[in-house]
Amino acid sequence: MLNEILKDTEAAMQKSIDALDHAFNRIRTGRASPTLLESVTIDYYGSETPITQLANVSVEDGRTLAISPWERNLVPAIEKGIMKSDLGLNPSTTGDTIRVTMPMLTEETRRDYIKQARNEAETGRVAVRNARRDANNTVKELLKEKEVSEDDARRNEEQIQKLTDKYIAQVDKHLAEKEAELMKV
Repeated sequence: MLNEILKDTEAAMQKSIDALDHAFNRIRTGRASPTLLESVTIDYYGSETPITQLANVSVEDGRTLAISPWERNLVPAIEKGIMKSDLGLNPSTTGDTIRVTMPMLTEETRRDYIKQARNEAETGRVAVRNARRDANNTVKELLKEKEVSEDDARRNEEQIQKLTDKYIAQVDKHLAEKEAELMKV
């Protein structure tokens, strides 16, 4: 019973780390990355469709993304979708290929992105702590119903705290890596 609680808690904490990584991928650095356009959706025959399902997105060089739509008539819609997104990118079209050049980051935009990364990291820490709280509440319920002994409950809470410390350290490590990546000129 207590092992299941630990496994569930660890799975929830790992999901928090995965969500943090996904959020960090959306924060633009000076380099081109196809993951940057994952959040862009295009109106495709009346339904909002992710750009990755309508086109091939690849890195052309360090600062340029090349987008090759599966259908030629999607080129204007994809351009419009990229401009409409809040990524601050301006696409340019040559034939059936759309190129998106990543603008150089100014010191001010770097600071804003670092602030955004810190907010995302704090959200990740809160999610890890919420998983700890839920697990501890479950253990307390089991103790209250006399399904586990006090020693087992205390031992389990200590293990949950160790897990929490481990995942909070991972959040901090990911944040430090993202900050270093953002400050690299």
